[in-house]
Amino acid sequence: MSATPTVLYDSHGRPLEYVRLAVTDRCNLRCFYCMPEEGIQYVPRQELLTYEEMTRLVTLLAGLGVRKVRLTGGEPFVRRGLMGFIEQLTHIQGINDISLTTNGVLTAPHVPELARMGVRAVNLSLDTLDRARFHQITRRDELPQVLDTFYALLAAGIRVKINAVVMDGQNIQDLIPLAELTRDLPVEMRFIEEMPFNGGSHAATLPWNHRRIREHLEAHFGAFTPLPTPVGATASEYSVAGHQGTIGIIAAYSRTFCGTCNRIRLTAEGGVKTCLYDQGVLDIRAMLRGGSSDADIVAALSNAFRYRAANGFEAESQRPLHQLSFESMSTIGG
Repeated sequence: MSATPTVLYDSHGRPLEYVRLAVTDRCNLRCFYCMPEEGIQYVPRQELLTYEEMTRLVTLLAGLGVRKVRLTGGEPFVRRGLMGFIEQLTHIQGINDISLTTNGVLTAPHVPELARMGVRAVNLSLDTLDRARFHQITRRDELPQVLDTFYALLAAGIRVKINAVVMDGQNIQDLIPLAELTRDLPVEMRFIEEMPFNGGSHAATLPWNHRRIREHLEAHFGAFTPLPTPVGATASEYSVAGHQGTIGIIAAYSRTFCGTCNRIRLTAEGGVKTCLYDQGVLDIRAMLRGGSSDADIVAALSNAFRYRAANGFEAESQRPLHQLSFESMSTIGG
C-alpha cells in the first residue's frame, strides 16, 4: 500500500505519522503503578468510540499521511471484536504498520491470526519473571499466560518488545533476569522510567532514572554499544556483546525524546492528546457523533496540533493543578 505524503505537522515542524489508539480503558490486571487496587472508574461503554468511528478516524488520518497505528488500552484484548477491527485496519489505504501493546494475558490464542493479518510488532508488558512478584505488582496470578503469549509471538515471527516499568523497591532485582532474555532471543528488552499516571495510588518519584538504569545494567553486562535512534523513537537502544537481542531504555519521566515526537494519542472515549502529559485538546467523539463532515474533522485535527507543547514539561505546566497522578495510564491509553 502506498502512503500519502505527510501533510499534518505540529507547531514545531514535526510530522505526525503515528497514531496510538486506545480501544478500551478496561484492563484485566491491576498493576499498582497504573491504578489503585480497587481499579478505576471506567467510562460507560456507550461513551467509548465504536469500531466504526475509529475506522473512519484512522482513514482520515491516513489521508493526512499517518502510516502507523498502534492499538493500546487498557488491555486491547478485553474488548470484544478486536480481531475484526484489526482486519478492517489492514484494508485502509496508506496504513502500512499495525502493531499493538498488550499485557499478554488473553493474547496467545490470537497470535496466529495476528501474524496472518500482517501485524508487525507487539509490545508485551512484563515487569518481572518471578511469579510471586508478578502477582504482587499486577495483583493477579497470570504470569504463565503472559509467557505463553511471549513464546507464541516469537514462534510466529512477530517482532517482540518487552516493556518493564522500573520501580524502586519493587522489581529492581528483576532487571538483570529480564535483560538476560536478550542473550539467546531476538527481543528488545525495554526498561521504562516510572511515570506519575497511577490513578492516585501513590506519589510518583524517580530514584531510578534512565542513567541509573543503564549504569545498573552495564555493571553486570559490560559497556553497552549505542545503536542509531530512528526519528520519533522513545527508546535509547543498545546492543550487548554476545546477545541476539537489544536493550532499550525509555526516559518517559525525564522526557529526553520529545524533540522528534511524531505521535497522536487517541483515548478510548475519543479524546485527542498531542502529548502524553497534556489534558487532551480535542473531543473527536463529539464531532463524529454530531454530524461533522470529514473536512470538518480534518480541519479540527490540523488546528489542534498548531498549539502543541514543545515537550512534556511544557505540556504538564499548562495543566491546572498538575493533577497527573489522578489519571491512569489505562485511561490515557498506554
